[in-house]
Amino acid sequence: MVSEIRLFATAQYAAQIQFYQELLASRGVTVEWVEIEQLNARFLRQHPELALCLDQDGLWLSAEGMKMQPDWRGEISRLKRASLKSELLARACQLAEKPKLIDATAGLGHDSLLMAHLGAEVILVERHPILVTLLEAAKAQATLDPFLADTAERISLVYADSQDYLEQRVREQQEVDVVYLDPMFPQRDQNSNKKQALVKKQMQLLHLLLADDGQMDLGEQLLAPARQIAKRVVVKRPRLAVHLDDVTPDHQWLGDACRFDAYFK
Repeated sequence: MVSEIRLFATAQYAAQIQFYQELLASRGVTVEWVEIEQLNARFLRQHPELALCLDQDGLWLSAEGMKMQPDWRGEISRLKRASLKSELLARACQLAEKPKLIDATAGLGHDSLLMAHLGAEVILVERHPILVTLLEAAKAQATLDPFLADTAERISLVYADSQDYLEQRVREQQEVDVVYLDPMFPQRDQNSNKKQALVKKQMQLLHLLLADDGQMDLGEQLLAPARQIAKRVVVKRPRLAVHLDDVTPDHQWLGDACRFDAYFK
C-alpha cells in the first residue's frame, strides 16, 4: 500500500493542497507537495513516477506520462444513451426495481454512476486511501453538475476494506438487494497477439496504484459474504474468463467483450 506520494501543482492551489494533505494523512498517506510552474504533458513525461496532480480539472493520478481520474463528467454521453433495456448491467442487476446495491469493487466508479443514474441506491466501497480520495473528488464535482447532481446523491462512498465491510454486514444481518463485483483481472500478456489490446491507459494506472507487492486482489474472497447478504450477486467478467472463485453462476448475460454472472439467494 502506498504510504507516501508526491503531489504536483502550482502555487495557486495551495489551499486545496493543504486539504488533501490533511485528508490523506488521516488515511495513512504522507503527501509531499512539489510546487511547479506548469503542469503539462512534457512535465509528466519528465516525471514518470506515480504521483498526484492538481489543476483546474481537479485531482488526478499520474505515472509514465499518463493522467487518470474518475472522470464522471466524461461519462455523461454514455448516461444519456443508457436505458434499462439497452444495458446488460441494468438487466443483470434488475435496476428497474431501483435496488439498494453495494458496489464492493469501486474502481473508477463508472459502473456505479451508471447504476445510480438508472435508479439504484449505491454504496460504493473502496479500501485504497488514494483511490477513495479521487472518488470523493469526482463525486464532489458531480454534485455541482446539473445533469449529474441527482445521480451523485444516490451514491454513498465508504472507505473500508470490502471483505471486512461485507462480513460486518453478515454479522449484523444487514441485507441488501444486490452486491456488484467487478474485481481486477490480470492484464493480458503484453507480448501476445496485438489484437489482445493492452488495458486502457486509465486501467494501467489503476493497476499500478492497486498492485500490492506484485499481487493483484482478484476478489475471490468477496463472493461468499456477498451471497450471504444479497438477493443476487452480479459479477462482471471478461467474456471468456473463468468463474469467480470457480463457482458456477445461476445465470449469465453475455456481451461482446464481457459477461455478467449472477448468483441468486
